[in-house]
Amino acid sequence: MSLRQYRPRRRGSAGPARFIGAIAVALGLTTILLEMVYPLVHGSILQFITIATVYCGAIAMILHSRVAYGAQFALTFTVITLIYSYCVELIGVKSGWPFGTYHYDPTLGPAIAGVPLLVPFAWCMMAYPALVAARRISEKWIFLYGALVVMAWDIFLDPQMVAAGRWHWKLVGPRFPFAPAIPLSNAFGWLFAGLGLFALLHALTPKERLKDGATSVLPNLFLIWALAGGIVGNLFFFHRVGLAFFGGALFALVLAPYSFLLRFGRPE
Repeated sequence: MSLRQYRPRRRGSAGPARFIGAIAVALGLTTILLEMVYPLVHGSILQFITIATVYCGAIAMILHSRVAYGAQFALTFTVITLIYSYCVELIGVKSGWPFGTYHYDPTLGPAIAGVPLLVPFAWCMMAYPALVAARRISEKWIFLYGALVVMAWDIFLDPQMVAAGRWHWKLVGPRFPFAPAIPLSNAFGWLFAGLGLFALLHALTPKERLKDGATSVLPNLFLIWALAGGIVGNLFFFHRVGLAFFGGALFALVLAPYSFLLRFGRPE
């Protein structure tokens, strides 16, 4: 009689999941690297980096969602976010509601009815980390917290893109503090549009993380970098000191409850 060493059979999906997760991490780190390079280049290289950053970031978040929450989550999240954001942007460029009157520049690539295909993918890149954070905060206020995160994130994004000529505003009414090229209505538009998006995402996507799914390190890193990169970029490269402090304080305030939970856990 011989004794055989028992080895538990590994799940067949473990290998592909690790591979997908590795790609997500690689693309996520590439996204951050591209954003670091962004202030240092100009012209056609800057245009390429702008487009590559969005697609890399969006695909990284979609792949991470696949590994963390499963294929159904990734597919549902992607379809809802792409369709919802395109419809909101289409209404926005045609009517000026809810963000204000604006139009996109052709340098953002192919567009359908005035909305570049790139733009809904930017929503994917931002919405997934915000959803991960919002679900950790509170079951009752996911729609509100997610909307606040993307609104705060856009405080840094919009002035940067306007300065680069990627989209243009017709300025009517009050302007955003320390960002005179951006109407205040844009912030309220993001908040309003975000409420609907995160309500849909929470209602229609699976809630539970896979047992062996990826951790939240990558989406959390995107949130941290959005805050830190926005402050550093505006302070040292874009010469918007007021926006660096005001936008940074607002974004940090929004992320503070999530940071507290990550550090100390949910209070009893």
